[in-house]
Amino acid sequence: MKKMKNFVLILGIAIGVGLLAPVSANAATSVISDQCVGVTNSSVCKNQNAKPSDLISKIVNVLLFIVGALSVVMIIVGGILYATSNGDSGRVTLAKNTITYSVVGLVVAFLAFAVVQFVVTKFTTP
Repeated sequence: MKKMKNFVLILGIAIGVGLLAPVSANAATSVISDQCVGVTNSSVCKNQNAKPSDLISKIVNVLLFIVGALSVVMIIVGGILYATSNGDSGRVTLAKNTITYSVVGLVVAFLAFAVVQFVVTKFTTP
């Protein structure tokens, strides 16, 4: 259980750092945008007109992929625990809870995705 808490803590820190990285990159963005005036065929300059909704959608898609992958892994772990429980009621309960909570987490992630997509499309359309 302690290993799982440490894993979740490390994952949260990694995601937090990943979300804060674009904030520190804004200083470089202004320098790049000054250099991209009138340039149309550069791979660096083509992303200067990107909308904030595109960035939000990319972040949400990456996080949804991570949550989905973790949920699938936890469902497999729960299935293995269930298959190897040998009738021990404590291990059966642990396996059922693992599967239940991973499915609930997956449903919550999809609902969060739907809410974010609704908000992004509602406020970015003219």
